[in-house]
Parts: sequence; C-alpha cells; structure tokens
Amino acid sequence: MNRDLPRGKGTVDAQAPLAAGGPFALEVRHLSKSFAGKTVLRDFTLSLRPGEIHVLLGANGSGKSTLIKALAGYHEPDAGAWVSVGGMELPFGSPSTSYRLGCRFVHQDLGLIQSMSALDNIFLTSGFPTKGGAVDRREARRQARAALDRIGLDIDLTSVVSSFGPAEQTALAIARALLAHGGPPPSLLVLDEPTASLPGHEVQTLLDTLRTTAAAGVAIVYVTHHLDEIPAFAHRVSVLREGRLIDTWDADAVDRQELVTHLIGSELVAELVGAKEAQAQRRVDNHTEPILSVRGVRFRQLVDLTLDVWPGEIVGMYGLTGSGREDALAVIFGSKSRDGGTVRAHGHDLPPGRPIESIRKAIGYLPADRKVLSGIMDMSARQNMTLVNVRPFWRWGLLRSKPELSEVAKWFTNLGIRPADGESAPLSTFSGGNQQKVLLAKWLRQEPQVLLLDEPTQGVDVGAKVEVHRQVQHAAQAGTAVVVSSTDVEELAAICTKVLIIRNGRVVDELVGPRVTVPEINRSFHAEAPMDELVVNNAQVDS
Repeated sequence: MNRDLPRGKGTVDAQAPLAAGGPFALEVRHLSKSFAGKTVLRDFTLSLRPGEIHVLLGANGSGKSTLIKALAGYHEPDAGAWVSVGGMELPFGSPSTSYRLGCRFVHQDLGLIQSMSALDNIFLTSGFPTKGGAVDRREARRQARAALDRIGLDIDLTSVVSSFGPAEQTALAIARALLAHGGPPPSLLVLDEPTASLPGHEVQTLLDTLRTTAAAGVAIVYVTHHLDEIPAFAHRVSVLREGRLIDTWDADAVDRQELVTHLIGSELVAELVGAKEAQAQRRVDNHTEPILSVRGVRFRQLVDLTLDVWPGEIVGMYGLTGSGREDALAVIFGSKSRDGGTVRAHGHDLPPGRPIESIRKAIGYLPADRKVLSGIMDMSARQNMTLVNVRPFWRWGLLRSKPELSEVAKWFTNLGIRPADGESAPLSTFSGGNQQKVLLAKWLRQEPQVLLLDEPTQGVDVGAKVEVHRQVQHAAQAGTAVVVSSTDVEELAAICTKVLIIRNGRVVDELVGPRVTVPEINRSFHAEAPMDELVVNNAQVDS
C-alpha cells in the first residue's frame, strides 16, 4: 500500500503515496499461537508503515485478542514467529520490553479512575517525575500538557475524570499511552474497540484525535466492528476469521458487503439473504386478527403509536432519539406505563405497566441497555438465561442444576456463545456480543409469540450481529412476530419486510416489501422531516 499519512481532520487521502524507505513501524511474520493443542492464530503476517491507520476486523474468537496479547508481551507465540517494532526485534513474553520498544495499548476498559484528576490518571501507570526525591508536579503538568497537545486534546488537568465525556476519556487514555516519560517515543498504538461505548456524535471526535496521532508518525492498529468508520478513516483493513488472516485491502477499495462476506463466509451470507427472501414471499393473512395490536398509545414523546403485527413478521421501527421510538417497545411490553391507548395480544387487552402480564402472554422484550436493563452482570450466564422461567427445573421445592445446565449448554451451542464452557461465569466477563446472545437466548428458550428487540446489535461485533439476525429470522420462520426498534438503517433493511418510520411520536410512513431498502428508509425519513431534525440525523450518521 502506498498512501500519505492522514493530516488532521477530514478523510484520509487515499491517493497520495506513503514515503518509502525506513523500517516498518510493525512487522509480523508467521505468528501462530496454540492453547492446549488448539490453534487460535495461524501463520499471521502483516506490516505497517509509520503513520498508517490499519483496521483489524474479526468476529469473537477470530484471534484478534490473541494477536494483541502477543504484541503486548502477555502471550508467547508458537515457534517460528518473528516480530519487529521500528526495526527492532520484539522478544516474546516480556510486557516491559514491548513497552520499551514503543508499543502502546488502549483497551475497551480504559483503566481510568473516575474519582481522580486527569493529571493523576496520566501518571498512574508510569509514575510521576521526581526532583530531589519528591514528586515534581510542575514537570508532571508540563509533560501531561505536551501529551494532550500532541493529540489535540484540551481539557483541565485538575478536573476529575468523571466530569469528562466518553470521547474525552478515551482520548485521555490515548494521551497516557503515548506519554514518552523519558523513554523512546511510542511508535505503535493498538486500540481495542475504542468506539464501542461512545455515543454516535462523539465517535468523530475520537477519530480526529487518532488522525492527529497518526500524522505525528505513530502507526495505529484499530480493532473495531463498526464498518461504517473505515472508508474515511483508515488506510488499510485486514480481516481475521477463525484464526487466519483472510486478506488485506486498501480501505477505499473494498465495500461493506465484501467485508461482511469475508468476516462470516459466503455460505452464511447466502443463508441470511435466502431467509430474507423467504420471509418476503410468505403471505400474511390480514383477514385474521393480528397477534399484536397497538392503538393510540401515548407516553412522553409518543402521542399516537398505532401498529399491527402478524405471526412470522419482522417489523422494524426507525426514528431518532426524541421521536418516541426509544420508548415504544418498553411501553408495549409494560416496563414503562403508558398514559393512554391500548395494547392487545392474542385479542386480549394488556394492562399498562404490568410486564408480568406480557410475559404470561408469551411476549419477550430485550431492552437496548443490556448492562443495566436487560442483564444482571454479577449473575452467571446460566442464571441470566433461565431467569424468566426456572419452573421446568424445580422439583420437590428444589432447583435441579443438572437439567438447567443441560438446557443452557444447548443454547450456548445454538448461538455459538463463547467461551463455550462459560455457563457459570458472571455475565460481566463476556464480550458485548456474547452477552447479547445470552440475553437473546433468555427469551428464545421461552418460544415467544411476540419478540420485542430494542437496538439488538448495538455495540456488538460483526459475527455476533450476524448470529443475532439469524436467530431472529429463525424465530420468525417458526411463527414469532418480531418488532425491531433500531437506529441502524442497514440492520432494518437486512432483516425486516416492513419498516415503520416514527416521527414526532407517531408512525408517519410504512414501508413494505421491495420498499424496505436503505435508500427508501432514508428517503422516507427525510421526506417531510423538519430542517433541525435533518441536521441532527445527519450529524448522527456522519459520526
């Protein structure tokens, strides 16, 4: 690849050549790693130039984490591997040597202490500079300010971290990682899902920070599952699948669908497309009563929510935050008590604010915030999965763990949850995608007749997203009525045969069949939206 380094804000120049010559910032040759005889990373080879932003894509279990830990010195690869950083060979199994050679890492858990100041957090790992045996706070402030200026971050060093937004906190962790502190300047920055927990409007702020960092000559390995970030941000992109490097492309030479195909395999892509086509061909008998009927529901921004859903349908809801969409499913389910209107399931009225009645009518609901509203992070995956109904496992007043574990193990296999033997591990220890699979299985095992999913793939990797979509389509094929509320237009176009456009608290358009496409959803949304709403929407999309 021959391209210029990124220079400040804006998109990466995809045409100008990178300066040739000089050592690679990172060179990896034939890196493999096995655990207990199982190879999890096989013959990985890659090289990065100084200032290159290189995106690394892969589903959970693809080998990304193993590669990062090998570079950080926490894993010793199998025989035959060779890695150099800035032209210097990297000895394996030594985190301190990795650090001395200029490797820096920022993980999803930023390692910041919220109650401490920005200054204290910056020197938390490396230690404060000293003078005469005492902490030299003046020099500490000078070094910290230089580190912040290097990435274009302007914050008050005396403020506690909890006062900063998510993007500022991530940038602070990057500044800390890039602090030279008397040693060699950092030459490689590895970021693991840095935007996973960022609101959409803050993603651009972080990407600008990384462009500035790369412009200073630091090579960046950027692990993400947000494919939309790649074209305007990265120089190159590589895909890992099942421990193998599938290929590497210039970021502007490969489109989203190609990446998805490489990430999950062409057979699974064909299965998903076939399921969507089969769903579109199924005829809904509108002469019968819908399984879910909502009329004139009011709650906060919702002023008149009206919709019908029949068995086997996957109905999408699209609208911005503030349109009422974000409350719609919770109000239908009863976890939020509606102010007016009716909700009927199987021809029976559901009382407001009574989720237990919805559960009794075989309605499941997966909220958007899995860590607060959907899952109990301190409980095990097994407990979370069976929480809604443990009755099948009770006998003579005792909970029988053997049949419970057997059923949970079955769902672990069905959904490809990793680690495969993690049934008893706290849910908090799982990746976001595997947490979501556990929580989806909680409802799927109930064989719901109605399934309400709010942002079902928000913050999960591509592989988990595909698996969630596949399970949703399987449920619909079995007769479940599914409602998906999402701000991800491509998600709605991929799995729904009907999409409702929600604006100002009511359904303003209904797209059916061939109209359920990304362009049509966007066109419908923009058709009559007020100018201020369009500005907000475009800002969210651009970020």
